Formats: sequence, structure tokens, C-alpha cells
Amino acid sequence: MEIYLDNSSTTKPCSEAVNAAILSMKENWGNPSSLHRLGFNADRAVEEARQIVADSLFADKNEIFFTSCGTESNNTAIIGAVNSLKKRGNRIVTTSIEHPSVLNTMRRLEDEGFEVIYLKPDQSGVISENDIFEAVNNKTILVSMMYVNNEMGYILPLEVCKRAIKAASSPALLHCDAVQAYGKLPVKLKNSGIDLLSISGHKIHAPKGIGALYIRNGVHIKPYLSGGGQEKGMRSGTENVPFISALGAAVKALPDIKKQLEKTKELSEYTREILIKSGFVKINSKTDALPYILNISVPGYRSETLLHFLESRDIFVSSGSACSKGKGSYVLSEFGLSKDMVDSALRISFSRFNTKDDADKLLLALKEAVNTLRRSY
Repeated sequence: MEIYLDNSSTTKPCSEAVNAAILSMKENWGNPSSLHRLGFNADRAVEEARQIVADSLFADKNEIFFTSCGTESNNTAIIGAVNSLKKRGNRIVTTSIEHPSVLNTMRRLEDEGFEVIYLKPDQSGVISENDIFEAVNNKTILVSMMYVNNEMGYILPLEVCKRAIKAASSPALLHCDAVQAYGKLPVKLKNSGIDLLSISGHKIHAPKGIGALYIRNGVHIKPYLSGGGQEKGMRSGTENVPFISALGAAVKALPDIKKQLEKTKELSEYTREILIKSGFVKINSKTDALPYILNISVPGYRSETLLHFLESRDIFVSSGSACSKGKGSYVLSEFGLSKDMVDSALRISFSRFNTKDDADKLLLALKEAVNTLRRSY
């Protein structure tokens, strides 16, 4: 039986999402922009899903725009924001531990002449409040900070960004990549100070190829894609009705977030405890990290070697962000981990379908690996 512990890279689509997508492709395949009944039915399905997503975020329905993924949402938010506000300043503040879809966009903007400040974790592994206040000034037009780091589970201080923007009398918009937080933490956007927020469907048991962007009422950014004017002109292109319906179904199927968070915390603490007791595993994630993500190292054994050994035992984990394609993690280095710890790091990431039995089998397989494999260094 497969044990899947790589849920931060992607999740298995839930039956509700699969059924919704199939039903849409079989019976509700019209173009939402068409004026006949088939088009109306498709449009209604899109708007039903939009309302579900909006309700889950404590947002208004007209603040939700569907995209193809979290990367597109991040790019749309960042580039749209700076293009709308570039006459008021050229400074952007972000962190050095963002997802590549943010960091690579920032590097592109640097090439265009924008000043980008990359905040780094301090010795205690946190982005300090003082650094945020020092970075944000009255020429800052965008602050982009992820909600939860995808490799360490670190929950970032978004509320400090809101205060820093206000204190500096800055015109900045606050963007949040919430891909790893959505569906796992209560994300309430009303009065949050967040202007733009990105989510991705395949992290919450919807299919790959669907995401959404929240744009707060009153915020105006320039669209990234031009075309037929779908999504109120913000994201042109015929809407992906099957996957939008699947996203709505997956959101609707989410368990009570607070209750599930407690269950996952119990599982994460159990896993942390048994791995520490093994004597050969080091825990990289802080105890107050999002419990869905647990980063570990097995010093002396390379991540890729361990990953494939576990795979041979039908246990699936990650050696870092799935987007890194096995490269050494810049995120772990930014958190101050030594090269040896980075080279031996594994990311365990849970979903609501994981159990303590999965953790027990993971430990047994890691013990077998340590007793079987030759040390790499």
C-alpha cells in the first residue's frame, strides 16, 4: 500500500473534485460566454464555484478571479501591482524564501529597474519585525510575502507588513502567496490588510491547472493576460469550467479547518517525536511551524538517495520544493542550515488522509535505509 507524504507538492484529487470535473465535461461543456442555455449553465457553474471560494476566504464573490495555477496568480498580482503603481515609487519588498514563481518574477522586475529588497530570516529563523519596518518606505509600491513557507512550514509575519505599510505612509499593496496556507489555516481576508492573495487548487485535492487570485475591492491592477475580456478583463481566456467546478467541489469538501489543524498537529508532533527518538534524524522545522509540513535531515545520507530508497518501499516524500527538480534548496540555506543538513533534507507533508501508521512505516523504512545504504559523507 502506498504511503503518500508529499502533499505540499501536490495532493491526490478528492472524489468530489473528480466527479465535478467529469460531470462538467459530460453535461456542462458549454462556453460560459455563450448566450444560449449551454453557455448560461456553464457560467452558472463558474459563479457557484466562485461563491464557494469567496465564502471560504471571507471575501466577496466579485473579489475572486480564476487562474490556471498559483504561479499565474503570483505573476498576475506582482506584475499587475507594480505596473499600476510604478509612477508612485520603484521599491518592492519581499523575502529570500519565497517560491520561485515570486523570486523569478522579482528578478525580472530588477532587470526592468525596480529596487527589490529581499528580507532574510535572522539567526532564530524568523523574518524580524524591525527588518520589515526598515525595508518599507514611502516609495515602496508592493510588499509580497508568502503566508507559509513551502519547505519549512514557517508562518510568516504578514500582520507586521500591514503595520509597516501604514507607518511609512506607503502606497504599497500587500500581496500574499497563500498556496501552502489555504485550506489548512483559517484565512480570513476581511479587514486583513491583504490586497492580493494567490491560491492553487492542486494543494487542496483539486486538479492541477486551476488556481485563483483574490483582489480586494477598490484595488486596481493591470491584467497580465489580454484577450476576450473574461474574468472581468482581469484574466482573458475561456474559463476552464471542469476544473473551476472541481476547485469549488474540493473547497466544499474541506473538513473544518480548525479541527483538522488540531488533528494534523497531533500527527506532526507524533512524527516529530518518534523521529527524534530514532537518534539519526534531525528536525529542521520549528515547533511552531504549520504542522502540515515537517522538514527533516538524515545527516550522512543524501536526500535523493533516501527519497528513492523510500520510493522503493512505496513511501513518497520530497527532497525539497517540487519546483526545484532535486536541486539543493536555497530556502534551507537561507534558514541557516549547513550544507550537510541541506544535502540530507527531506520534506514530509501531510494531508487529512495521513495517519500515525504512515509515520510508523516511514520511521521503519528510514531505519532500514540507514542500516542498508552506505553513508555519502
